Amino acid sequence: MTAPALPDLRTADVVDLTRALCDIPSVSGEEGPLADAIEAALAGLPHLEVLRDGDAVVARTQLGRERRAVVAGHIDTVPVAGNLPSELRTVDGEEVLWGRGSVDMLGGVAVALHLAARLTAPAWDVTWVFYDNEEVEAERNGLGRLSRNHPQWLDADFAVLGEPSNGGIEGGCNGTLRVSVTTAGRAAHSARAWRGVNAIHLAAPILTRLAEYQPRSVEVDGLVYREGLSAVGISGGIAGNVVPDSCEVLVNYRFAPASSLAEAEAHVREVLAGYDVTVVDGAAGARPGLDAPGVGDFIAAVGRVTGGGPAPKYGWTDVARFAALGVPAVNFGPGDPSLAHADDEHCPTDQIRDCASALEAWLTEGAP
Repeated sequence: MTAPALPDLRTADVVDLTRALCDIPSVSGEEGPLADAIEAALAGLPHLEVLRDGDAVVARTQLGRERRAVVAGHIDTVPVAGNLPSELRTVDGEEVLWGRGSVDMLGGVAVALHLAARLTAPAWDVTWVFYDNEEVEAERNGLGRLSRNHPQWLDADFAVLGEPSNGGIEGGCNGTLRVSVTTAGRAAHSARAWRGVNAIHLAAPILTRLAEYQPRSVEVDGLVYREGLSAVGISGGIAGNVVPDSCEVLVNYRFAPASSLAEAEAHVREVLAGYDVTVVDGAAGARPGLDAPGVGDFIAAVGRVTGGGPAPKYGWTDVARFAALGVPAVNFGPGDPSLAHADDEHCPTDQIRDCASALEAWLTEGAP
């Protein structure tokens, strides 16, 4: 079977390149063929050093510039849902690329590959990172693996993650914490319910506290992050004629990057005081990083193309991994994040081209 290949990165239109990426299925855990194609396409570019760890591919310039930027994106997608091969369609009078991965986030990957080939002498040294397994459990994340195995590959003064942001800058990200809250009752036959204690009924005050909770809006470095504390699951009971003796409420807290993971846990325990609370998982957020040297030029370059300014990122993204390495990072990529993972996933082609133009303007401004 012939291995898939990408068009020549030096001459391909960035939208055509996005289509080519989408049409090589790369569901999490099955990114090998796409990683092979990316590595092969980059290997022929003499201005780049190409490295690989598993299905993560890294390419970098070594020009001796005073500053280094990382431009990163994940190459995996969620499972296909009848939305491949990709197509160009018209939606509300606008040309869009329709298909799995067009938003999350092969449009951003295409922008990075397009520029990696074109920018042979940028003003910054640039490390281009294409990694696997972002859409699955954190321990499999390719960027996390790179940070453990080769942290020096990610050394930089600033990072841009090509997550979909509608072509605008989204600084940092909220943190996330999931906890399990349990109640204990006493089982009984439901025909003699008075002999038992219903654990699901005991969970009602938990739900009331969450329903009445007023989430905070927290300003961090000039951006306002909205928090949220929500019940996202509830389970209990073993049969239709048994009073349940246990109940579990799963709660998710999205917290502003001004708080640490420990502070977020303490807040949740305070809200749910009196109940058995167990942490299931969590990840700290990332501050915006908009005051890092050179970032003002990035904001200006994007603003000239899109006309917009920075906004907060409410969801958690891998910018937090860069923040943990001491590298300020922002989200910037084509596509509406609300369409990520949707069966009708599609991205305006103008956004793909605009993101490429803005990044190119920033990385070449002041170049020798």
